[in-house]
Amino acid sequence: MDTLTHALSGALLARLLVVQRDLNASTHYATAAAPATLWQCVLVGTVAGAFPDIDAVAQAFGDIAYLTQHRGITHSVLMLPLWAAGIAWLMARCFAATRAAPAAAWRQFFWLAAGGIGIHIAGDWITQFGTMLLQPFSDRRFGLGAMFIIDLAFSGFLVAGLVLAAVFPRRRWPAALGLAAAVGWVGLAWVGQQEAETLAARHATAQGFAAQQVVVMPRPASPFNWTLSVFDGQDYHVAHLNTRRSTALDPEAPALFPPAFVRRFSAPYLPASQAVWTRVPRFGPPGTPAWVQEAWSHPDFAFFRWFAQTPALIEASEQAGQRCALFRDLRFEWPGRGDSPFRYGLCLPAQAGGAASLFKMEGGVRKML
Repeated sequence: MDTLTHALSGALLARLLVVQRDLNASTHYATAAAPATLWQCVLVGTVAGAFPDIDAVAQAFGDIAYLTQHRGITHSVLMLPLWAAGIAWLMARCFAATRAAPAAAWRQFFWLAAGGIGIHIAGDWITQFGTMLLQPFSDRRFGLGAMFIIDLAFSGFLVAGLVLAAVFPRRRWPAALGLAAAVGWVGLAWVGQQEAETLAARHATAQGFAAQQVVVMPRPASPFNWTLSVFDGQDYHVAHLNTRRSTALDPEAPALFPPAFVRRFSAPYLPASQAVWTRVPRFGPPGTPAWVQEAWSHPDFAFFRWFAQTPALIEASEQAGQRCALFRDLRFEWPGRGDSPFRYGLCLPAQAGGAASLFKMEGGVRKML
């Protein structure tokens, strides 16, 4: 999920956990220090909800550092108590001018911070990028893979919950309603995911091959828009479809709902009965030189082998005494997007004894790493 949505989810969870009457009446807050205000509690949840994305600073150390560290240590459930303690301490110090005892504030804020970090981790887990929940002991990535990275409906439910909570500050139900709607939307996306996996398996059966890997990728505008990838051992069979649509969507047809921009994003996803399946060779078409797989297997390219879920060769070229292979990950490609991110390659020296070099393709320009 995007960082703004994470912050909203942390704020809404804080509003679920704390309402104004709790702060006024609960003995939990009746300490020697002045009780926390509602806005302070919500701010703690907001900061904690956004905090794990602080690992984006890894980009300053290069692309490889970003790919291998993003959604890593700050997204670990094992490290959550430590991060929550740090945020609670920091926020208590920030509010020290309005409170007599920062230590008491720390105790009050800790569980709000833990909730905010936890809901951030859950928000990333439901997407497909992958989240290293067990860092620092394991770099295995976990993910439900049911939600697109940016979902306006999901974010909208959180905003609506916060607006209602502001209108009814003494009531818990607005926050509960907003979070329940967001969770229900995730459930709907999960249903779409199961339908997409069934259709992918059905395609493999109809084509008479055993699927070695099935990956279904959530796409924008609808929980039923999916890109299906079925790997037969050499090629990916790829289709963009909507699991519930019975007729193709005309993006230019006048309609009040869905809005025009939603129709434009959603139109490329066809009904299953009209799905267009294309074949994408993993290591290029027949005749691709054998050194391409040597480049793929090179130790320096281990970061991309670990990262990519559906890797495919873009091009192989030989020039200036080098043999270069460029790869992509089909997860990050969908109709209308143009050049996808995370396109990396490796150049091997044409002569033995030389060093390999890494590069990325960005905006049509090769940049060495």
